[in-house]
Amino acid sequence: MRRIQILSLVIGSQILTTSVLTVRAQPSNVVTTRPVYVPDYSHANSPLPDGIIAWDAMQKSVDVTNGTDFARFDFSFTNVSPGAVTVISGRGSCGCTTVQLPETPWLVPAGGTGEFTAKIDLAGKTGTISKYAIISTDKGTKNLMLSVNILPAPPGPPLSEADRARGMAAAKVDRQAVFKGDCVSCHAKNVEGKYGQQLFAQVCAVCHEATPRATMVPDLHNLKDPTSQDFWRTWITSGKAGTLMPAFATSQGGPLNEMQITSLAAYLNAVIPPHAAPPAAK
Repeated sequence: MRRIQILSLVIGSQILTTSVLTVRAQPSNVVTTRPVYVPDYSHANSPLPDGIIAWDAMQKSVDVTNGTDFARFDFSFTNVSPGAVTVISGRGSCGCTTVQLPETPWLVPAGGTGEFTAKIDLAGKTGTISKYAIISTDKGTKNLMLSVNILPAPPGPPLSEADRARGMAAAKVDRQAVFKGDCVSCHAKNVEGKYGQQLFAQVCAVCHEATPRATMVPDLHNLKDPTSQDFWRTWITSGKAGTLMPAFATSQGGPLNEMQITSLAAYLNAVIPPHAAPPAAK
């Protein structure tokens, strides 16, 4: 009986030892991964401190010709900080301004560089325009200034005397003739999306600012009639029967919609100060 107990203890000890060794030999189920960089967005709405990003410029300006659809600005930068910077988003200061970035969030390592583009939609705009490209990072936000100077469109080639005579003869028969045939290229082409000064340069200046100006075409800056915004709107919309002045409204066979006519009347009323009729002689 004593031998049987000793034998059982020996066998049990061997089984336990084998089990422990087997467990230790089994592979672990724990998976090890590299640490992941997680940006801290808590500073995204604060101004970007100096010494984080070096920009090629913080303000850019371009000159474009009247009638250009978009102004484009290309920026480049370098991450000069000792750690990574994450670009979160890029947007314009208004709806007409857009910023084109790579896929965001955009991780830029220490010493890394990047490029992006900002655009301004120039439809209906004149003069000098200033906007911002707003770049948000996990270290702060930077406003980059964009400036556009819209230059007047270059004048077209002058008409020959023969062409001018043919055009006036056709307009005397049908004042809407300027919106037909070969005349379209000067009087009605490329008006879509144009307003105010751009529209004036496209459809009005060709006659009223011509050099030399035909004698039967009035000088808009020296009219004897009293002027106002309603005055300009009426003339643009309906023209004047029995003269060379056509009706520009689409409802009367012209090329301009109501919004374009309103913008053109407002522009003329601004650049040519309204005046009343001179007092009647006593």
